Amino acid sequence: MLWETAVAPKHERIRFQTLSGWLECAFEGGAVAMDFPAKPILGCGVPEGLSEALGCEVLACGNNGMDYLVEVRDAGLLGALKPDFGALAKLPVRGVIVTSVSDLPQWDFVSRFFAPAAGVDEDPVTGSAHCALGPYWGEKLGKKELVAYQASARGGLVKISLAGSRVILRGNAVLMSEIQLRHWEGSGFRK
Repeated sequence: MLWETAVAPKHERIRFQTLSGWLECAFEGGAVAMDFPAKPILGCGVPEGLSEALGCEVLACGNNGMDYLVEVRDAGLLGALKPDFGALAKLPVRGVIVTSVSDLPQWDFVSRFFAPAAGVDEDPVTGSAHCALGPYWGEKLGKKELVAYQASARGGLVKISLAGSRVILRGNAVLMSEIQLRHWEGSGFRK
């Protein structure tokens, strides 16, 4: 929005103070690049009820303090998932990242993100999930540069660069809506 409305020139980086620390964004070749802290996954056993809630076998499971990351057999299974959102909402995490290696050559891996406990049954494209997915697949595939596809109904492509304790996510952004705020000043509203 800041670049689209020329509040910030497209050649300048923008920094935001967040709960995770500083988030720096840049406009690079028509895409937005966001510099996030990596959220590595620590392996854990499969929590009771998780496989049943997803409706599939879990190959590997981990936790990054916010979400479970679950690897499943293949992209076809991932795309066909019809999880039990009520059961997922009862898990002691914000959400469940489900992933598999891609069956198409243009992507390294695919994923979906379910967070009914946070009020979002399925998020279309989830930056925070890719802060965990990048290090996970980077280690498994031996890569520092990855291309991912989040296979929600809307879907979205995310390019990932691993940089030590940081993850650079690149993707396209679209201005969805605008609002105009007015305030009351004496005898009327003003912009």
